[in-house]
Amino acid sequence: MAPTTNSHGRSHSLLLLQRLLNLRDAASPLTLLLDNLEQPARPVISELMTRAKLAKTKIIFLSFSTLRKPREADVFIKATGKDLNAVSRELLSHYPAFQPAAIKDKTVQRAVVFIDSLNSLSSAATQSLAVFLSSIITPVVSIVGVYHTDVPVILPKSFNEYEPHPFALLNHLATAILTLSNLQQEIERQKARNRSVVEPEWGLKEDREGVLIGLTEKSKSEDQGGVVINMELRRRSGRAVDEKFILMPPSAATTKAGLGKLCLLTDHSMFKKPEADQGEDGEEQPESTFNLGLTEKQRKDREGIVLPYFDAQTDIGAGEGGRILYEMGREDDFDDEEDEI
Repeated sequence: MAPTTNSHGRSHSLLLLQRLLNLRDAASPLTLLLDNLEQPARPVISELMTRAKLAKTKIIFLSFSTLRKPREADVFIKATGKDLNAVSRELLSHYPAFQPAAIKDKTVQRAVVFIDSLNSLSSAATQSLAVFLSSIITPVVSIVGVYHTDVPVILPKSFNEYEPHPFALLNHLATAILTLSNLQQEIERQKARNRSVVEPEWGLKEDREGVLIGLTEKSKSEDQGGVVINMELRRRSGRAVDEKFILMPPSAATTKAGLGKLCLLTDHSMFKKPEADQGEDGEEQPESTFNLGLTEKQRKDREGIVLPYFDAQTDIGAGEGGRILYEMGREDDFDDEEDEI
C-alpha cells in the first residue's frame, strides 16, 4: 500500500472513532461497550460524557447498578426493580422535543442515554429487550450501553432454548461495538507473541482457584491507565469498519478540556509493524536475511555487461535470426551424429 493511501486510511479510522465518541449526527444509534473485570468501561464512559458536555448534548443516565449520580449526568434515573413501561415513560419525559423536519439541523437539542448494565436489563427483560431498546431510540437520542462479558445473565425458566441469547441479540442490534481491554496486558501479550510463547491471561481466564487479583499492580509507566478499543462500526451501507485504538486518560499537561488522547494501536512502539523494504519501483522485495538491493555502482556495472552470444539476438536476415552461435573448445568431444541432429 502506498504511503499516501495508508496515511489516508489511518486518518479516516481516527475520524470515525472521534465522530463516534462525539455522538455526532447520530453516528451510532446503539453503541455497545464490552468490558470485564480487568478493564471496566469507566474511562470510555467518562470520555463520552465529557465530549457530550462540550457538544451541549443532554446526558441521561439509566442506572441498574450505579448508586450515585455521575457528575456529568443531567438526569439520573434508577431502574432497578421498576417496571420497564414505567422506566420507558420516565425516560421519554426527559427527551428533548424535536420536529421531524429539523432533524438535520445542527442546532437541534440532542440527548444520549447511558445504560450502566445491560446484563441486569437482559435478566429483567429477556424476551422484551429488543422492544424496549427500540422504543427509547429516537432520531435525536442515541444509546450507549455497557455489557459485562464476565457477568452471567440470569435467564427466566420460561426462556426458550431456541431463542437467541440476549448477548447475541445485543450484538445484532448494535450499530457500533467497542471491545475494551487493558493496554498493559495487551503489551504483555504482544511480548509473548514476539517470543513465540503462550500468551499470559488474567482474572477469570487464569482458571485459578482463590481470590481474583486482577489489576493490582501499579506502575509509573506512561501506558498506565491506557485502554485498547477494538472498534467495529457498522455503516449504513452494510460495510463494517474494524480498527484498534488506544485511549489514554486525560492529563492537564497534554490535553485540553479534559479530553483523552486517541491514537491507533499500530502507532504504539510495541505494536508497530516493520516496514517492508521497497524496490526500485516501490515494489516489495522478497523477505531475506541479507540485502537484495543494488548500489549505484553495482547497477552501472550490471548495465555494462555484454551478454554471451549477444550476436544471436541480431536479425541477420533470411529467417536465420535467433540461431545459436557456439564455438567448440578443446575439451569438447565432437560427435558427427549429434551434429547431424
